Amino acid sequence: MSLKQVPQQTGLPPAQPVELANLVTYQDGAVVSRTLVKKNGGTVTVFAFDQGQALSEHTAPFDAIVQVLDGDVELVIGGKSVPATAGQTVLLPAGIPHAVNAKTKFKMLLIMVREPAGA
Repeated sequence: MSLKQVPQQTGLPPAQPVELANLVTYQDGAVVSRTLVKKNGGTVTVFAFDQGQALSEHTAPFDAIVQVLDGDVELVIGGKSVPATAGQTVLLPAGIPHAVNAKTKFKMLLIMVREPAGA
């Protein structure tokens, strides 16, 4: 898997509506990301995963929210398979191991809340 950040296309245009799914494009054999907001309090990033791509299991000290924009994904949270499809949102709790498996090409919005759980 290769993870590609789109550095020349960061951020959101101010005071304009955008289609989040159109902010990243699929690339064969890759995961493409574009950071929209990066602040001390958290980050907002949009991703495009080619079918079969994955993010291996890891743990974050912060809650994360996944909004599926296109396609289907299998999230594994604390060892439990959590399938999600376009239009659905899933909370990845802080401190719980999680992984992302692209069952089809899929796009997601990831919101990282950078406040430790229990703060």
